[in-house]
Amino acid sequence: MCGVSDGSGASDPTGGDADPANPTVFTRIIRGELPGRFVWRDDDVVAFLTIAPIRPGHTLVVPVAQVDRWTDLDPATWARVCEVQFHVGRALQVAFAPGRVGSIIAGMEVPHCHVHLVPIDVEQQLSFALADPDTPAGELDEVAERIRAELRAAGHAGSVPTD
Repeated sequence: MCGVSDGSGASDPTGGDADPANPTVFTRIIRGELPGRFVWRDDDVVAFLTIAPIRPGHTLVVPVAQVDRWTDLDPATWARVCEVQFHVGRALQVAFAPGRVGSIIAGMEVPHCHVHLVPIDVEQQLSFALADPDTPAGELDEVAERIRAELRAAGHAGSVPTD
């Protein structure tokens, strides 16, 4: 079950302090109210491209449950986020052949837990100052398809959206 643990072993699927009346931009993307370039979608976790990538392939891995801090996720949901970031990270490694795939948990701009996966060759490339909000839509579409193709090739077709 997605949600927040209260320490009792029970889970709060609303996301604890999340306000369902005020969905985050990520919740609105997940619901289809705003566009998103999804590369992974299952019942608990999604992954989609950021609209301002630090580097080509910059992907966000996000639990479906609207939970602000990763430390507030129940352990099973956090484990699923980690599993998805592992699969997407491997796809990024194959698709872009970087020196590494960096991983950042920051969460300061959107109060909805998310992990940034960024193909990098040097650590200095893990800087939000490098984000490009003017990346052409066609380039983002091509990048998303490269990642989807690698995920399908790795046997994850059931979780890879067609567009």
